[in-house]
Amino acid sequence: MKRSAAEILREYGPFPDIDRVHGVTYDGQQVWFAAGDRLNALDPEGGAVRRSIEVAAHAGTAYDGRHLYQIAEDRIQKLDPATGRVLSTIPAPAGGADSGLAWAEGTLWVGEYRARKIHQVDPDTGAILRSIETNRFVTGVTWVDGELWHGTWEGGESDLRHIDPRTGTVLEQLDMPAGTGISGLESDGGDRFFCGGGDSGTLRAVRRPRP
Repeated sequence: MKRSAAEILREYGPFPDIDRVHGVTYDGQQVWFAAGDRLNALDPEGGAVRRSIEVAAHAGTAYDGRHLYQIAEDRIQKLDPATGRVLSTIPAPAGGADSGLAWAEGTLWVGEYRARKIHQVDPDTGAILRSIETNRFVTGVTWVDGELWHGTWEGGESDLRHIDPRTGTVLEQLDMPAGTGISGLESDGGDRFFCGGGDSGTLRAVRRPRP
């Protein structure tokens, strides 16, 4: 396994009236992050919050190219990003103990925090298609260039892990500095990961290592 220190490129926030950052996703232009009772769209270049959607937003967030998906307690909501309207809901696989959320291969990938699992889920029915076991708490999930990464935050330590999607074996690990947790994870498809900073109320951009 390759292990190195995470390189933080930029920190965003803290933001007014936001105590904690939960899920994170990226729509190609804006970083969306969940903050309990609303989803916020951040300009990653300028650093300003452009707009917000009033919706329950308690954990992971994902984007499929047209719609946002948001964990709200024990369900996953499908949202129209233009209007904020909830179009449909499916049950969350862990029944409220869910954490990260990502979109890949036409399906949702959902972290189950304390069970140390990532579930592949049918976005229409909520059926679990398969489950991957890992060895740390899961606090965020993303796919990029065929690589599955997840965030961890356990025992006061936090890191980003590239894992084998078949076995859960850790292939690469980026250790976050002391005192910086990860709550929510997304890639921009290039050289950046966007990481929620938990109760710091911040977001961080972390350099994604290239093979």
